[in-house]
Amino acid sequence: MKKFLLIVGLLVTACFARGQELLIPLNDDYEMEVQTAAYSSDHLFHTAMRGWSESMFDGIINLDSINELYRIPIHKKGKFSNYILNSLLNDDFVRVKNDDYYVAINPFIDFQIGSDGHRTTWVNTRGAEIKGTIGKSFAFYAAARENQAVFPIYIDDYCTKVKVTPGQGLANRFKKTGRDYTNAAAYVAYRPAKWFDATLGYGKNFIGDGYRSMMLSDNAANYPYFKVKAEFWRVQYTCLYAQLTDRNTVMADNTFARKWMVVHYLDFAVTKRLNIGFFDAVMASAQTHQEVMVNDSTTATIDMRRGFDFQYINPIIFLRSAEYYAGSSPDNALLGLNASLIVGKHTTIYGQFVLDEMTVHRFIARKGYSGNKQSYQLGIKSYDCFGVKNLFLQLEGNIVRPYMYSHSSLHTQKSIGEDNYAHYNEPLAHPWGANLWEAVARAQYNWNRWYFQYKLNYGQYGDDWDVKNNEWANYGHSVYSDYTTAIPLDWDENGNDTHDGHYLLTGRKTTLMMNDVIVSYMVNPRYNMNIFVEATHRHFAAQGLDTQSDFIFSFGIRSSLDRKYYDF
Repeated sequence: MKKFLLIVGLLVTACFARGQELLIPLNDDYEMEVQTAAYSSDHLFHTAMRGWSESMFDGIINLDSINELYRIPIHKKGKFSNYILNSLLNDDFVRVKNDDYYVAINPFIDFQIGSDGHRTTWVNTRGAEIKGTIGKSFAFYAAARENQAVFPIYIDDYCTKVKVTPGQGLANRFKKTGRDYTNAAAYVAYRPAKWFDATLGYGKNFIGDGYRSMMLSDNAANYPYFKVKAEFWRVQYTCLYAQLTDRNTVMADNTFARKWMVVHYLDFAVTKRLNIGFFDAVMASAQTHQEVMVNDSTTATIDMRRGFDFQYINPIIFLRSAEYYAGSSPDNALLGLNASLIVGKHTTIYGQFVLDEMTVHRFIARKGYSGNKQSYQLGIKSYDCFGVKNLFLQLEGNIVRPYMYSHSSLHTQKSIGEDNYAHYNEPLAHPWGANLWEAVARAQYNWNRWYFQYKLNYGQYGDDWDVKNNEWANYGHSVYSDYTTAIPLDWDENGNDTHDGHYLLTGRKTTLMMNDVIVSYMVNPRYNMNIFVEATHRHFAAQGLDTQSDFIFSFGIRSSLDRKYYDF
């Protein structure tokens, strides 16, 4: 796979004079005009596969004109003074542009201070991004950040538990209570024809129209990927190849376990209002484990490098079929359906259904069979709601069955299953894992450069804990637990486990509610530099544990180009 990616990279570089335009950041909090244009009944637009490329908006909206909407006039005497003030308030910090190319360099910062009621919290992020285009078909992007932070206690506890900063990489300890972590992102993108483009990158992708995604979200850390996309007639077809990492699984050569993810997504625009998408994915471990004879009476398990299974490279093959014909395959395949319907001008009803496993007659019986693993999403969102420009409202519900996204372990029973739907110790879909339901409500309004945002998360999940016996038990919440070790909950007349009784919220019932309010002022819309004040109330209640009720306050200045999920 490394050789394959290298060849692809060389081919892209060979076409350096041609390429596609830049990708729009996945954080949509400060992209309301772009979102409103995408979710409009005036034209066909494939919204589900993100990030969107700028070229997708050709003939729909002028992206450069959006930045001009709130431009602050500068009338200082002197060319240098005008350049400095425009760099701070209106334009890229450093910019070189003519008819053939465009290159920009911008700061990437996050300086904030606050409190969670127990200690002073702060974030200190320094970094930069460089981006550009050459000709009309080639684009490149790179960003790097160095971070230190003292998080609220619940986030710090999460870092200790999973060993990573949420969505941002390895969480090293900094002094006594802080964290030290780095992250980077990059891509090169090439569009040789209007109907085809390819991206070789290190970053994140998102499939869906909601705040959450049951298919592929931007919750976990960045990963290397190669994405090809074809668009013709009313169809957009995407193939995504990625290499993922499991930090909890250490191989014999002291490297972390790797796995491959292959995703196909076909989006069909039935009309300007209705889009239907078909999703399939497979997770394939990059190594296998084999028992060998040490002597006449002793065996040992050794790690075997498997490499990429090239049966999955076919861009139009049905991945479940490929996985089936692999024989006794250890791989994990998923299927899904995504749909969105625009009602009125900018109101969208959307939903997802993802299937990991299903035994039809046991699904119909509704007895909580542990092998029936599905997730569901239904939501509605509206831009320019009630005719009020830049008013956005959203309501969304998510349900994830127990053991969804998990897989059988290739090591010991309580160890990590490499083929689970996760990366770098975090889920690739819903950040809470599985065995949950959640409601999300969002409201946003922006006026000139002022942004007002409110978000409510309320939900419950069944944690992997036996309250009665006060011990760990696999109730299907963590996607890293082997689903074959599901705790027995129902037995037949012979005392055998029926694998039934695994209903939603079995295990330690946990309730989470988060209210979050942000008021921010956009300093520079070119790279989403904003001054903000944020207040969060988090209520956490679980059986057998003390109830937590925290008020978290922070303020500062930051570049909001990606979304950080701290709502857990």
